Amino acid sequence: MPNYKNLFLKQSYLDSYDDYKRSLQGDISTWDFCIITASNEAQAEAYREQINYRKNLNQLPSKTHYAVIPDKDGKRIGSGGATLAVMRYIKEVTKKDSFKGIKALVIHSGGDSKRVPQYSACGKLFSPVPRELPNGRRSTLFDEIIIASSGVASRITDGIFVCSGDVLLLFNPLQIDFYSKGAAALSIKEDVNTGCNHGVFLRDEQGNVGRFLHKQSVGNLTKVGAVNAHNKVDIDTGAIIFESHLLDDLYTLVDTDEKFDRYVNDHVRLSFYADFLYPLASGSTLEEFYNETPEGEFSQELKLCRKEIWEKISKYRIKLICFSPASFIHFGTTKELLHLVAQDIDNYKFIGWSRSVCSNIEPENYSVSNSFISSNAKIGDGTYLEDSYVYENTEVGSNCIISGITLKDVTVPDGTVLHGLKLKNGKFCVRMYGINDNPKESLWFASEIDTPLWDKKLFPVCDTIEDAVHHTLRKDNSCELISLHESFENANVKEILPWQTKLSDFVKAQKVIDCINERKFYTEACAIFENDGITERVKRILLEYAQNAPLGQKMRIYYYLSKLLKGKESQNFEVECFSQIREELLKGNPVEVSPAKKRSIAKNQVISKLPIRVNFGGGWTDTPPHCNEHGAAVLNAAVLLDKRFPIEVELKRLDQEKIILTSADYGSYKEFFDIDELRDCSNPHDPYALQKATLIACGIIPRKENTTLSDILRKLGGGIYFSTQVINIPRGSGLGTSS
Repeated sequence: MPNYKNLFLKQSYLDSYDDYKRSLQGDISTWDFCIITASNEAQAEAYREQINYRKNLNQLPSKTHYAVIPDKDGKRIGSGGATLAVMRYIKEVTKKDSFKGIKALVIHSGGDSKRVPQYSACGKLFSPVPRELPNGRRSTLFDEIIIASSGVASRITDGIFVCSGDVLLLFNPLQIDFYSKGAAALSIKEDVNTGCNHGVFLRDEQGNVGRFLHKQSVGNLTKVGAVNAHNKVDIDTGAIIFESHLLDDLYTLVDTDEKFDRYVNDHVRLSFYADFLYPLASGSTLEEFYNETPEGEFSQELKLCRKEIWEKISKYRIKLICFSPASFIHFGTTKELLHLVAQDIDNYKFIGWSRSVCSNIEPENYSVSNSFISSNAKIGDGTYLEDSYVYENTEVGSNCIISGITLKDVTVPDGTVLHGLKLKNGKFCVRMYGINDNPKESLWFASEIDTPLWDKKLFPVCDTIEDAVHHTLRKDNSCELISLHESFENANVKEILPWQTKLSDFVKAQKVIDCINERKFYTEACAIFENDGITERVKRILLEYAQNAPLGQKMRIYYYLSKLLKGKESQNFEVECFSQIREELLKGNPVEVSPAKKRSIAKNQVISKLPIRVNFGGGWTDTPPHCNEHGAAVLNAAVLLDKRFPIEVELKRLDQEKIILTSADYGSYKEFFDIDELRDCSNPHDPYALQKATLIACGIIPRKENTTLSDILRKLGGGIYFSTQVINIPRGSGLGTSS
């Protein structure tokens, strides 16, 4: 039976993507603001690089104002403090007294990503999703959130739509029905065992959120009535809508610099979920609110802020909107990530997830994203590789994660994470830990260490990424060592995107080479670039490859480039392709005669007449480049047409020192006085190409001798009139008219 849930979600996703495309064209209501929160300025800069990259490719709605807001002074202010900073930013930009009429998408992504350290520098928000977008780019959580929320803006009157930067939510925006005051929580039904590890909503009789149940046991969830007859709970997805009246009241708490500083700091460290949502639940009390677990530490300052928050917003309610069907994908720990992208990936094929995304190979037993994998590299089952070069003589074990590095002549043990970072000082660090390691704990590959893994100095700092790989795998402590935390703080975040795009271009170039080696038609290579076109870097990589390539590859690289490019550049590469074939043919041509010594005109006129040719087998195998690579075997017969020789060539001596090339049936005629123009016979669009080639092959026109056409013709004894014609046969008929 068909899986109706997956069919519905697949169609919902396609509908959301259509909304996204319309938003790019300005055809539907879009967000006025898209604002991302970050933990510090360095992480914020990485986010800005990613956003600008997409804006330059016209892959974000142009009417939306984009901004990234880091935590104040790099100190952790909590998700609630970050939300207040977002609200203040909107006020400063719009200069409005109210949030009425303003629609903003707010993505909280300010964590250190300690549980998945490979994304600590770039942020989980821009971590890869194993899917190639219809526009040819690899997707990220950010891209998925933008696509999924494209239809949400038209479903609300105003306000902010808050999302978590580590959750992928599959839903249909048409199920959102919220035009009232207060807030709305977007939830989905999930198994109670999943709900134990997340927040759960308890619905009240009015359809609002009655209570928030954070990481409760199955027994407690069942006891309070949060579990339905199908063993499902309403899970907290992190997606919340605050409408303008609620925002206006909340903002009065921070509408001066003094008030703002009192709320937004690392001492109070407000939580969006604990401090702003809790007062909205119908079953909440002020005393319980005081005891709600904070994002930071309990303090008198926090208690005072909570009292004022309660007084301002507890009059509002939070409507519970439960999507069905829907799906909730959480990018949590390293182990969960590996299971998701390497083992559980087939469960998401219905939304286009694949084991191979923007790579040169199609593996069956592991997953790869934006990486080059050498054909003789050995990769173990259940391993995941992203943003990496894996060259020859490399063996990667099972259940590994390889991210942002170059591997060559190394062996990586089973269950290992290797992640490379370029540091601000220009050096490199490769971080290594076990799949099951929790950086918050004092364990490294299941062995006890004296401090939490996040802060333990374990990883060598080296001049190159290759050296860093070798020293790290040997656990070499003779170099300068750095911790996960220090490498995160000192990462050169501006180098992450260039590394990824350079690797993407390398992979695309390799795909072109693979098309050539597998003798695929050039249209398959063109399909690689149908969205963004071929970049200068890809072109440069292919040309560098062509320099030392054998004839078959070299000429095809030039030919493929002629199809991938446009205009004059396309024509130049096509000419170069045929030039390579010509040079190869001339290597085997013994005729290279000096006209001054060996040639003279013996007759004033010669007319040669030829039969047509009918092929019975092997046609075109005698044509370069096939004959150069594979030899030739043709069976044909010479045939008269109406008892006539229909192909004629005429040569006449001229008194003038010039060469005339003409074709009676083709309607072409040209006089030549320049020897270089006659030497140029590699352009297949040139109507005189074959006649020029004949003069060169016979040694009349020297290929390289430094002389003039006048000198050659003077010593030959005159100019040459060279005419061809075909009678009653169309050119290109395959009957040997070019002979």
